[in-house]
Amino acid sequence: MGALVDIANLLIQTFFNFFMLAVLLRLLLQLARADFYNPISQFLVKVTTPALAPLRRLIPGVAGIDMASVVLVLILQVAATILLILLRGYGIPNPLSLLIWGALGTIGMVINIYFVAILVSIILSWVAPGSYNPVVLLLHQLTEPVMAPFRKLLPSMGGLDLSPIFVFLAINVLQIIINHLATATGLPFAYVIGL
Repeated sequence: MGALVDIANLLIQTFFNFFMLAVLLRLLLQLARADFYNPISQFLVKVTTPALAPLRRLIPGVAGIDMASVVLVLILQVAATILLILLRGYGIPNPLSLLIWGALGTIGMVINIYFVAILVSIILSWVAPGSYNPVVLLLHQLTEPVMAPFRKLLPSMGGLDLSPIFVFLAINVLQIIINHLATATGLPFAYVIGL
């Protein structure tokens, strides 16, 4: 029975991870005003629209933020947590705890998205500088709003960009805060996607 539970755990986490990643990327790319006609953006729209369309009829956007996407990710995070907890034979915690855990998992996933996106952007800038690949352009559009404030704070270094170091430092600080909040709320890390 242990192997079947582990396989089910893997399948649940994989499915929910990929779908939440698609929804969050769509939301973050909308916030960054990234190229809607990029093939990757179009793929994300096609994959997420069936789930988002009904929610958009009920939940309006607020201040340019697609709240339907936020609610969908929270629903997915809570559903994944419930499934993983039930799979292990435990009882469902109270709804407030599930909502807090879902929010923390979602914030953790956003932080991880930016960490990976900035890391890949740095590597691509060394390997393929000046590339016009759709992935490279989309990564630049996604990470630039996060990198720009740090670039403004740092003096010009003659072509050397040290802002990723400070962004990674800020990301690590945020991860520490999220992990401590998760521990304080009794979050079982094994059951929340994104942390």
